[in-house]
Amino acid sequence: MKTPDFSEWVQRFFREYLSRQRNVSPATVAAYRDTFRLLLQYWRQKRRQALATLSMESLTPDTVLSFLNHLEESRGNTIRTRNARLAALRSFVHYLTDWLGPELPVATRRILTLPFKRHVKPLIGYLTRSEIDALLAATEDTWTGRRDHLLLVLLYNTGARISELLALRVQDVLGPQAKLVELQGKGRKRRTLPLWRQTQRLLRRWIRDNRLTPSMPLLPNRYGEPLTRFGAFRQIKKLVQRASPKQPTLSRRPISPHLFRHASAMRMLEAGITPEVIALWLGHESFNTTHQYVEASLAMKQQALEKIAPPKTKAQRFRPDDKLLRFLESL
Repeated sequence: MKTPDFSEWVQRFFREYLSRQRNVSPATVAAYRDTFRLLLQYWRQKRRQALATLSMESLTPDTVLSFLNHLEESRGNTIRTRNARLAALRSFVHYLTDWLGPELPVATRRILTLPFKRHVKPLIGYLTRSEIDALLAATEDTWTGRRDHLLLVLLYNTGARISELLALRVQDVLGPQAKLVELQGKGRKRRTLPLWRQTQRLLRRWIRDNRLTPSMPLLPNRYGEPLTRFGAFRQIKKLVQRASPKQPTLSRRPISPHLFRHASAMRMLEAGITPEVIALWLGHESFNTTHQYVEASLAMKQQALEKIAPPKTKAQRFRPDDKLLRFLESL
């Protein structure tokens, strides 16, 4: 029986392992797919070798490190993106190890020992309430403007990832009063979140005025298809340009939908909501992800410092007794 070559193993990895056995989300499949596309392009363009020559023996730690350095240095990828590409390749090697065992070349198995690159995480940026109000005020009283207004309100109310909101169907808005929304997050995990009354009114009006049926996208483009990430970023960029004259801080840094998520988390933290509850609200798999908001909240650190202010007493100088002095001198 013929042993599958590198190309066949990659196809099996996607068709059988990722899609059927692990049932990963389409976003994960797309991220892994992009990793292998970039690897093949690197092999052909930078190594100047035909794709047919890429074999299991070619997949070594040196090849992977060279590929990762290329992504970071030539393509300008961040360390976080570099680590995500390495995670995809390590997952592939894990799959090969399970199937091939000792038949897998030792050099290929050593890819599992490659460490993720450390990097300094910057403090989280988030939108202030005045910046959010300025962006909402910049939306126009048109069909597109009302949709964008609803998008911003949902981003801030739910703290959802932009991909979670753009995937919403009308049927994901629960109850006749639109009091709840059900989101599907990473790993296909679903969570249900309550909505402010203002958000509920906006949703009911939007659904009614546009005669949206349960299976239709909640936030469509002009053609009735779900609004894309590119479309959402483009609309927010336009709103930033309109709002910046009245709120200059908006023009001093890139504004993305994710800043609304950060703003939502920071407001909850400052209101005294525990990080554990915030993690459930945001759909974080790891509490460590939520902890970064605690680190970013300088205002809360100042409040904490004030609560543990030293008492108004003079510090007493420590004077060791003779017994302690003799002990120290004997050392």
